[in-house]
Amino acid sequence: MRESVRPLAVAVAGAVSRAMASTLPAEAAGADPLVRRSDRTDFQSNVALSLAKKIGRAPREVGASISEQLRDEVIAGAEVSGPGFINISVTGSSVWSQLAARRDADRLGVGTPLKGERVVIDYSSPNIAKQMHVGHLRTTIIGDALARVLGFLGAQVIRQIHYGDWGTQFGMLIQYLDEHPEAKWHHDDLAGDADAPIEALDRLYRAARQKFDSDPGFADRARARVVALQGGDEATLRVWSELVSESQLSFQALYDRLGVLLTPEDAAGESTYNAYLDEVTEELVQAGIAVESDGALCVFFDEFTGPDDKPAPLIVRKSDGGYGYAATDLATIRYRIRKLEATRLLYVVDARQAQHFAMVFATARRAGWLTDDVQAIHVPFGTVLGADGRPFKTRSGSTIPLTELLDSAVDRAREVVKEKAPDLGPQTLEQVAEAAGIGAVKYADLSGSRIKDYVFDVDRMVAFNGNTGVYLQYAHARIRSILRNVAPAGTAPVVDTDLTLEPAERALGLLLDEFGKAVTDVADSLEPHRMAGYLFALAQTFTTFYEACPVLKAEDPRVRGNRIALCELTGDTLAKGLELLGIAAPERI
Repeated sequence: MRESVRPLAVAVAGAVSRAMASTLPAEAAGADPLVRRSDRTDFQSNVALSLAKKIGRAPREVGASISEQLRDEVIAGAEVSGPGFINISVTGSSVWSQLAARRDADRLGVGTPLKGERVVIDYSSPNIAKQMHVGHLRTTIIGDALARVLGFLGAQVIRQIHYGDWGTQFGMLIQYLDEHPEAKWHHDDLAGDADAPIEALDRLYRAARQKFDSDPGFADRARARVVALQGGDEATLRVWSELVSESQLSFQALYDRLGVLLTPEDAAGESTYNAYLDEVTEELVQAGIAVESDGALCVFFDEFTGPDDKPAPLIVRKSDGGYGYAATDLATIRYRIRKLEATRLLYVVDARQAQHFAMVFATARRAGWLTDDVQAIHVPFGTVLGADGRPFKTRSGSTIPLTELLDSAVDRAREVVKEKAPDLGPQTLEQVAEAAGIGAVKYADLSGSRIKDYVFDVDRMVAFNGNTGVYLQYAHARIRSILRNVAPAGTAPVVDTDLTLEPAERALGLLLDEFGKAVTDVADSLEPHRMAGYLFALAQTFTTFYEACPVLKAEDPRVRGNRIALCELTGDTLAKGLELLGIAAPERI
């Protein structure tokens, strides 16, 4: 099978470039041909408008001279419109040929342009002994989509879960557990679902925090326990290790339910980098990058200021000798570049951490760890809001556990699916409801620009109409239903490239040819909503095609075969696109 298929847009751009070379002065002939898809024709080039002033000619004149020289096997015609746009149409046979090539190619004809890259993606990162809540939703979903897309394009993706698994809070919790041996938090002691241990630990953590804040004696004992933990006390480390293991079991159950790629092998919490903190700090001191200020070790910048407009320092080591997030993040960058040999580092962390990461990256560059050969990118995102337009919380003001959000979406999806397909059996209904509910939550997150806030509205998310994940899943299932009626099953029809294209066939065929561009657009922009938008447009365009062009009832067997091929490629493209977003594509709804 062919690994990649050259898009028609590339072929058209090449034809325009050749025409430019034969008609324009040398200094302009090598310019970008500026070819894009157009609603008025198949493709449009704006190059005449961009070059006219440079070469001293009228835009329409430049456009006409290029149009006259457009000669290529895929070009059906070209004409100048408006102030100098070049409208280009392609042959019907070229569209049918692209359909056949992509349907028969491996990976839908998309190549692997990122082969050779090693991309470390830091995402999800919950805190040990605490439930994952709504605040972990976006980082997990966005990070997973980026991991899938970059991996599909050939990059070696190294996923990293930067667990919060170290620090004062663990001394507090371990001391509380030591003083309350009756507390039940092991999964062996808690019959029930996978969330039971993390729910128990969350309650115990809150109890420990309350005691820490109200009982000075306990606070002193908890601080001593922190020292024991950091000093490697065997009994303390054993409990800490159990806390990590129990938490990971619950997190993994949630990751599995969400359908994300994260596994225990991807875990690399704060504790992973403890051994490097002293040497990282020493390197910064020796290089004169970190200096003492009021007993703390800090890095100062001219370009970063705080709310008071004074220079905002990056505190590497606190005045009490303890290390904070900055030191760990610096050690993490250094490790990922030196040990993991990353060429790109992505941190999928909410927008409020923008200055922190800018300062960490700047420090790493000063230290020489982050070189021009390595990209370090903070991938920020907005907040999940409630119906009142405020950050989504319970009525009491606490954060909502992620499992509760997912349950609410699945419950509502079950109602909607049951109404839409009342003949589904109980087991199938549960499977479809789970896929639709989880997919709805993920698509709602990924269908808008990640930097924007969005409202968590379950009713809108699970609707069968509009720009929703359920709509796309239903479109895919509908296509599979059509294809199940094709006989003999599994036989791919031969595409007749000589047939005339109906307008709806042309629109669908040209959009299917843009799938590779949609994938690379996500990789270039780190914006998964570009794929979501493409899939929504594809589903809508397929609906128009299906309503205008009979498939199974087409009288001419050649027409029927070509339309079946369009259905096949559309179904496969929807399925792959949803997969790249981490969303299931059920065969039946």
